[in-house]
Amino acid sequence: MASTTDFGDFVKDEEEELDLEELVEPWHRYETEDNQYVLYPIRLGEVLNERYLVEHKLGFGGGSTVWMAYDLQDKRDVALKVMALGKWGDNETRIQDEIIKTVRDTSRLVTYTATFFLPRDDKSYHRVLVFPMKGPSICTLSLKKTPIASRMSAARQLLETVASLHEAGIIHRDLNARNCMWGMVPIDGLSRSAKYELLGRPLKQTIPFVNLWKEGELVSPVKFPKDLLTEEFYLCDFGLAKKIGDLTTQRGYPPMHYCSPDRLHRQEPSFACDMWSYMAVFSMLYLTFPPFPTFLEGGVVSGMVEALGPLPMQWKGLYTHPGGLDSWYDQSQSPDPENDLAAKIAYFRPDADPVERQHVQSIMSKVFIYDPEKRLTASELLRDPSFRAVMDRYGC
Repeated sequence: MASTTDFGDFVKDEEEELDLEELVEPWHRYETEDNQYVLYPIRLGEVLNERYLVEHKLGFGGGSTVWMAYDLQDKRDVALKVMALGKWGDNETRIQDEIIKTVRDTSRLVTYTATFFLPRDDKSYHRVLVFPMKGPSICTLSLKKTPIASRMSAARQLLETVASLHEAGIIHRDLNARNCMWGMVPIDGLSRSAKYELLGRPLKQTIPFVNLWKEGELVSPVKFPKDLLTEEFYLCDFGLAKKIGDLTTQRGYPPMHYCSPDRLHRQEPSFACDMWSYMAVFSMLYLTFPPFPTFLEGGVVSGMVEALGPLPMQWKGLYTHPGGLDSWYDQSQSPDPENDLAAKIAYFRPDADPVERQHVQSIMSKVFIYDPEKRLTASELLRDPSFRAVMDRYGC
């Protein structure tokens, strides 16, 4: 009979403690002083809302922790997104309600199935969103082991999903690799010990240094084995999403790798911003690397200028982050032929033939355009001859 008490292993020594520290949210995120987004302490084996048995950790982000739990009522695994204190959860549920109501095809959007609240000792509360279990988000390491046909199928599914959102008048505003995930084969029927065998045993530590009002643990995330993943590809996390014309807007940007240069120069968010972000994800899927490097002086924007040429002169002085460079707007510059889009494609995909490379360059150059109004829309890109040619080549 499966153990009812086995919920992973506590760290045994300083080395394991340091290993765990690399993988988990910082302990001070649970501190209430000088912390705008206080996290809710959770431990494995806890039953939330008298229904969800917490069995493993899936990850964390700026405004939440995400846990794998077993729904004791419906007998299935779910993902619980436990929101930090603040308005994050309210915005996400509001826009998800809008998505569920208005988006024509939600089959590749990860939307919540239930929501509840967890109270704190001071009468404040954390919102929890319940989601169906999905696989991991994309990362360079796993992409290198993923067949190119699967990666291009993911690119097509994601573009169709973005087109559905845009058709309903909704901008995602945070399209990035962490918010795109593979499907997974259900493992609801397995015992906890069998799940741990597949996903890795949780390594954990009681949250240190904070005088907490209830017990909580820092827990290493699951590791998904390749043979559990499916070809389905999903988009999640609508914390920054908004309907066009909606006056209530959550502040925030996608990570710099995925943020369009117009957003970084005080332009309003638009469908075109999502398309730039989509193309950054497409580039990750095709090249297995982000398209623009961050190691140059000036960071990712310098990488854009190196590959695409100077930013529009009228943007000078509008950059929203520290570290902007005047040279970005120098109109006498040209793209660096050793680091432009064609060179990147040739370098990262030497196995692709010249015709395919040309199609991919055409796809990228129709979206990596500084002027948002000139970028292809999602539905236009789906019909684009080069996009279709690449998808046909890989049977997508």
